[in-house]
Amino acid sequence: MKNLIIRHDWSLEEIGDLFYLPFLKLLYQALGIHQRCFALDVVQVSSLLSIKAGVCPEDCAYCAQSGHHQRAVKSEGLLGIEQVVVAAKEVKERGGTRFCMGAAWRSPPEQNFAQILKMICEVKKLGLETCVSLGMLSKSQAQALKEAGLDYYNHNLDSSPEYYQKIISTRTYSERLATLENLSKVGIKICCGGIIGMGESIADRIKLLQTLANFPQHPHSVPINYFIPMLGTPLANVNSIDPLDFVRVIAVARILMPRSTIRLAGGRESMSDELQVLCFCVGANSIFCGEKLLTAKNPTIAKDRQLLQRLGFITNLIC
Repeated sequence: MKNLIIRHDWSLEEIGDLFYLPFLKLLYQALGIHQRCFALDVVQVSSLLSIKAGVCPEDCAYCAQSGHHQRAVKSEGLLGIEQVVVAAKEVKERGGTRFCMGAAWRSPPEQNFAQILKMICEVKKLGLETCVSLGMLSKSQAQALKEAGLDYYNHNLDSSPEYYQKIISTRTYSERLATLENLSKVGIKICCGGIIGMGESIADRIKLLQTLANFPQHPHSVPINYFIPMLGTPLANVNSIDPLDFVRVIAVARILMPRSTIRLAGGRESMSDELQVLCFCVGANSIFCGEKLLTAKNPTIAKDRQLLQRLGFITNLIC
């Protein structure tokens, strides 16, 4: 990685110039950076389990778990510790390396927090990396998660500050940034990315990437979600984006954040093999594996294993 400069001062104009490069020039530049920082035949595999679903007080326009929308996901209480451990063991047996747990909360309730900490401890004992997504966190909650041994925390920005205001009214962008700051101060690694295809402009995508790339420390993992319209939500009828625009986002993210893991997160069920391959070619090197991601379908483990093997990736996935 000699002479690789990691920057945190990208301008909108610079990122726009990258985004509008001829496609093959952008691909070439992103792949060149990727191969300097990562092995080209390795993909990191995470698994995501919903540990508490539905009746979320947030009004995110894209989310079926919001209690504000019609046809919202049925409410399910917090899973028991043993249920989580069983699921984590299955992930490990299938070759997963990181176990992620997501709960539909604005922030974790105090009466449930001790149980969450115990879940983290038990999953860590299995030799898996741990990640949770619980909404907003106070400084003391972030510290408690660190002491429990949490490796990663997922807290996406979703979009640009400007477009965010159009799709969420119950939480501000600054509140999301405050949670990320609390996590950074205690040394928990951050998974932070966004959703592409919610009706946002190209300028919004550029601004999202600028925000991520100009953090004092780049997110360890950058999940990029390919938007899936959900029935009953305000964004149920949003038109699909050009798949190559999605690839451009992956490529620019790789260039801006060379050492971050770029994850193909939600939406892979609706992506062709060819589209996923293009994403891997421009720097994506992580996936969520498992047939369901919270409320959305995901490719089967067998399908993922077959694709990764066709591409020559090193994988321990077991069907």
